[in-house]
Amino acid sequence: MTEKTHFDRRAFLTRAGIGGAAAAAGATLAAPAIAQEAPTINWRVASSFPKSLDTIYGSAEDVATRLKEATDGKFNLQVFAAGEIVPGLQAIDATSDGTVEVSNSVGYYNWGKDPAFAPGADLPFTFNARSKAAYNYQGGGIDKYNEFLATQNLICFPVGNTGAQMGGWYRKEIKSLEDMKGLKMRISGLAGKVMEKLGVVPQQIAGGDIYPSLEKGTIDAAEWVGPYDDEKLGFQKVAPYYYYPGFWEGGPTVGMFINLAKWNELPDSYKSLLRTACQAVDQNTLSKYDYKNPTALKNLVAAGAQLRPFPEDVMVAAFDASRALYEELAGQNPAFKAQWDAQKAYLNDWYLYQQTTDYTFDTMMMIQQRNNKLASADAAPAAAPADAAPAAPADAAPAAPAAPASN
Repeated sequence: MTEKTHFDRRAFLTRAGIGGAAAAAGATLAAPAIAQEAPTINWRVASSFPKSLDTIYGSAEDVATRLKEATDGKFNLQVFAAGEIVPGLQAIDATSDGTVEVSNSVGYYNWGKDPAFAPGADLPFTFNARSKAAYNYQGGGIDKYNEFLATQNLICFPVGNTGAQMGGWYRKEIKSLEDMKGLKMRISGLAGKVMEKLGVVPQQIAGGDIYPSLEKGTIDAAEWVGPYDDEKLGFQKVAPYYYYPGFWEGGPTVGMFINLAKWNELPDSYKSLLRTACQAVDQNTLSKYDYKNPTALKNLVAAGAQLRPFPEDVMVAAFDASRALYEELAGQNPAFKAQWDAQKAYLNDWYLYQQTTDYTFDTMMMIQQRNNKLASADAAPAAAPADAAPAAPADAAPAAPAAPASN
């Protein structure tokens, strides 16, 4: 069965809660009714990403397409790549001050302005993509983030998640925590602050400048996104060691940041459409990465990338440094504290629950993959790279967690 690519406008309007009897009566009645009542809105979107990153940049274009088709061209978003209106790292500020109505970005780019921008995007050693969605849509995460953003004349809705990212490209091997000291690394957000505590020297470098910086030795390492996006830039030619996991971004949220004053001017029907479109694109973007990354990783290994897991002492030190940083920031910043307190309470329950479900199931399936039992009978199975982390033994799954003590 081929994928249905035509946008079902009638169903979209019904799910969005608009259109009333006109939507129920049929598309031939719905379109004129909405067209007569709806104003024409033309907004500009400043993306923080280049067009070459078609999946993450494409999240904004996907929202724009859905809105245009659902309103017969009445609600239009024109998307501009990083640098076309403002530099990518200034997109959120440009939305806040009204230069543009919307930006397609990640909040941690603005953490230096206020650390409370970061939790809504991602914090090191917190969510994976699935738990982030649960927290955002069922645990009030979006609302908590928007309580802070309102003080910045902003409101934000998620439009994508990359899933857990890779740990970046390195010119030399990292064999212990000692090798991190003095390492000049392109890394952004609070992750840079965490890595700084490990002795790394964080560097803020635009995406297009990463390759030449690695090639010249201006930097020793760089994190970008993951296999699908990294493959486009050819990093394995100048920094062959590809480390995992990207513990600083286990489930990063890309958002549509909207100027709050402009949002408040929208009719309720358009607000509903925009929220619904963003939520649909949020899931769609993650599914694209989940489908494209496995093939891209195999391509990178074939092209010379050498996969390496971070040493355990690096992971432990980074985890401890991240928790100390969050508590420090929570003591200084009430808006950060409000988000962090809510996140860590849910994270504890999530990872307790996962020990009995996905973790044990995924471990079993990865063991079967290592034993070449998942490939089709008529195809040669693809073995894991020899330098990848060893599979967990069959008895490595944890015992079911004890029930919490009653009060």
